[in-house]
Formats: sequence, structure tokens, C-alpha cells
Amino acid sequence: MAKQIEGVYERILACAKKEFLQMGFAEASLRVIASEAQTTTGSIYTRFGDKQGLFEAIVGTAAEGMRKMFLATQEEFDGYEPAVKEETVYSYSSGAIDTLVDYLYEHFEEFKLIVCCSAGTKYEHFIDELMEYEVEYTYRYMDSIGCESIRSGLVTEDFIHMIGTAYFNGMFEVVRHDMSRAQAKKYIHMLEVYHFAGFDTIFHPEKYL
Repeated sequence: MAKQIEGVYERILACAKKEFLQMGFAEASLRVIASEAQTTTGSIYTRFGDKQGLFEAIVGTAAEGMRKMFLATQEEFDGYEPAVKEETVYSYSSGAIDTLVDYLYEHFEEFKLIVCCSAGTKYEHFIDELMEYEVEYTYRYMDSIGCESIRSGLVTEDFIHMIGTAYFNGMFEVVRHDMSRAQAKKYIHMLEVYHFAGFDTIFHPEKYL
């Protein structure tokens, strides 16, 4: 096997990130990436398999880190006693989102690629995958505290998915608009307040419906 030249791997990743950010995954050119990295398309295939593999090499670690963090947060809260859950749900959720935003900004370019440039890759539906966890654990929370909206059938998993999707897509707008971390935290906090107020209509539908 031919020895790989030192530094080429890193140059390919840097040039690929630039090309994907500018062109999106579908329109990105391996020839352009190879030229910018002063190598050949063959060396890209050798190292990464294909364009999908190259994209995954850039975003995969950050995406998996967020997925694990998000799931761990859900599982931890799910393990609390119902009374504790009900008392702390908003403060716990707010703290978890704040941690998530910090992680997002530590890997901002990777999530910019996932949110804005991943059409045609397995990361195209990354936010939807997070939503699957959110729907499952929100429904379990509401059921565990004896929420009447769940017992009566007024609120279903489909409805939770609808409102959760709106919330999550709103949260990731900070990436689409290239907001600073300080701006993002301000707007996401406002979004949380708005979202929590909306959830009150679910927990106490008799006041609104």
C-alpha cells in the first residue's frame, strides 16, 4: 500500500468544508476539492470512499455528540419521580437547551453544514431524528404525571410532533442566520418562553379550548 502523504487528509477536510458550505452537498465538486487541496480525486476516494464519506468525516463526530447528549438528557429526566418532573420540567429543559446551544456553537460550521447543506446525505433529516426522541420522551413525561390531555386523547404523539418540530426548527434558525452565540441564546430563551406558554394550553386545556 502506498504511503499517504502527511497533511493531505487535513487539507482535504478543510477544502471540502469550504466547498460544501458554498455549494451544498449535492452541487459540491470533488474535483474542485482535490484541486484546492493540491491532491487528486483518487486520493479522496482512497481516504473517504466517496463524497458521502467525506461529508460524514466532517460532520459525523459533532452530530453523534449532539445526538448522545440529547438522548442522555431525555433519559436522565425520564428517570425522575413524577412529582420532581412536574416541578422542574421548565428549568430542566431550559438548562438542557442552554448546554445544547453551547455545544452547537463549539461545532458551528459542522452544524451549518447539517442544517443548510446536507440535502442528499443521511444527515438531511438530523433534526427530525432528534424530534423522534423529543416526541417519545415528552409523551412519556405527560403520561407519567397523569396529564388529562393524554388520558382523554386530546393530545396525541402526532400533535406533540407538530409543535415540537416548530420549536426545533425555530431553534436551529440561529444557525441558518449565522447569529452570534449571544444573539442565539437571547432569541432561543425568548423562544423557550413562547414555547412553554404554549405548552400550558396542553397541560390545562380547560382554560383555552
